[in-house]
Amino acid sequence: MEIEKILEQYHQGYCLDIYQLLGAHMTNEGVRFVVDAPNAKTISVIGSFNDWNVKSHPMQKDPKTGLFMTTISNVKEWDSYKFHIETYQGKVFDKADPYAFYSETRPNNASKIFDYTNLTWNDQSWLQQRDLNFHSPLNIYEVYAGGWKKNEVYSYNYQELENTLIPYVKENHFTHIEFMPLNEYPFDGSWGYQAHGYYSVTSRYGNPREFAHFVDVCHQNGIGVIIDMVPVHFVKDSFGLIEFDGTKFFEYQNDQDAQSEWGTCNFNLWKEEVRCFLMSCASFWAEVYHIDGIRIDAVSNLIYWGGNKNRGVNEGALHFIKRMNYMLKRRYPSLMMIAEDSSDYAGVTKDTAYGGLGFDYKWDLGWMNDTLKYFSTDPLFRHYDHHKITFSMAYFYSERFILPFSHDENVHSKGTIIDRMWGSYEQKFAQVKALYAYMFAHPGKKLNFMGNEIATFREFDESKELDWFLLTYPRHDSFYHFFQDLNAIYLKHPSLSEFDYEYKGFCWIDADNTKDSVYSFYRENEKEIIVFIMNCANQSYHDFKINVPKEGVYTEILNTEKDIYNGNNLCNPSPMKTRISHHKPYILVQLAPFSATYLYKKKIGGKKA
Repeated sequence: MEIEKILEQYHQGYCLDIYQLLGAHMTNEGVRFVVDAPNAKTISVIGSFNDWNVKSHPMQKDPKTGLFMTTISNVKEWDSYKFHIETYQGKVFDKADPYAFYSETRPNNASKIFDYTNLTWNDQSWLQQRDLNFHSPLNIYEVYAGGWKKNEVYSYNYQELENTLIPYVKENHFTHIEFMPLNEYPFDGSWGYQAHGYYSVTSRYGNPREFAHFVDVCHQNGIGVIIDMVPVHFVKDSFGLIEFDGTKFFEYQNDQDAQSEWGTCNFNLWKEEVRCFLMSCASFWAEVYHIDGIRIDAVSNLIYWGGNKNRGVNEGALHFIKRMNYMLKRRYPSLMMIAEDSSDYAGVTKDTAYGGLGFDYKWDLGWMNDTLKYFSTDPLFRHYDHHKITFSMAYFYSERFILPFSHDENVHSKGTIIDRMWGSYEQKFAQVKALYAYMFAHPGKKLNFMGNEIATFREFDESKELDWFLLTYPRHDSFYHFFQDLNAIYLKHPSLSEFDYEYKGFCWIDADNTKDSVYSFYRENEKEIIVFIMNCANQSYHDFKINVPKEGVYTEILNTEKDIYNGNNLCNPSPMKTRISHHKPYILVQLAPFSATYLYKKKIGGKKA
């Protein structure tokens, strides 16, 4: 694309390709450096190729474009560099390249040369067939790349993750890996959510070619890759984006708006050049690294000033997010855009043409909060909170929701998922199995943070790997195999995902049994029915009557209390033939304390019940 055309779109806020111009690009004449710093007096390129000499390679300011440019011939891939900036006020400082495609490993912070144009891919068939998964299973495994497994002291690199994480994800029947941010960031404790290198694949685990190969192998194994992106705020480290050209180029001019609740700087999302910086970043990851989905962090802080509804809607940020989603959807129709949004703002997953924000999915944080509160309540008092379980279906069809048990639910002294269950050690395991059976039967796509599948009791710590030793304990091992089997059932039975966002896919059987704390509903498509029953009381029920939608035989395909899952084996091993009462079919089932069961019926001739 011509420079003039790119710049025109850039300044108007409609450019998805500004990274093709700005930054450091390898050419036949050498590496071309281009930076937008309109308020700088002079800029020079310093780096490992000129002994960081500020006088060796001054940049020229193009009078037509206003950009600082220079081409240097003796620069090689992986060389380090920075921009040495002098302002009209006499300030002098060194900055990393905002558009750097690779960076040094912390505590160093220089940018590095990388040519992203010659990556090799073998995933064409994957890209051609991928879609948004509205009518298919979407089972996401959320991962902090530096804490899944470690090799002695150091985290696994991209190649080691390729050899271990990909087979693990396949064996456990996940469809996608979602990585917490893989952009470059200075402080490990931010987990990548306080970034400075938005276009840089973090060097903690290897180089960009190794990461691209990881994604390529994921695709060849039928696994999608989702990344987290943070367009709300950035770190204040002096080498980064803050006061980039001596003025507030990326952040708001007003200090109240510029300062975030995390001790970082908020992006000025009313500024067209900043919008294009972020929109092009999302496009870059989709185009260059074939990413299948982008999860946008802290969307409530985009919708409202400071994330505070009382301060009002941030119209500039809303225009940004609508424009980004609209433009990305036009270019990458099968790229999933996912909102992590704790607000009740309407239309998050509604098409931008109809006034929505244009996301494909939204995390259902209300469902998560209500469900975990219910399971932490003493069963003696659960009848008071009975409708915390049923409430989600009252609003569910207002958005396309993902049900998340994410890293946020395993940190900050909240306790892990299993540790938040009420009761003794044994009771916690019984209930967490019922919880997950409920989660996978409930409409909506699924997300689980690493470690949920082994029922870890220790909260997430970025400096440590998962407590894999837990699998030597029978209860953890049996829970792991339960989780694995549950995931397999979810993938095998399309009724559990095909009509997630249509009324015809779900129906309550009994949502109001507060006396027994028993819930029942069914999922269906044209070929099958799956009846879900959950007993949240600390007592068993024998010959418990459950109405069913159709006459015939129902077969138990999952029971959380099966002996192979370290349960008491109060199950329903024999197929159950319906009986009739008041012209309605029903069955009698056995329900163990804190248990859940799936009952399967095939539809004859594929007719709707």
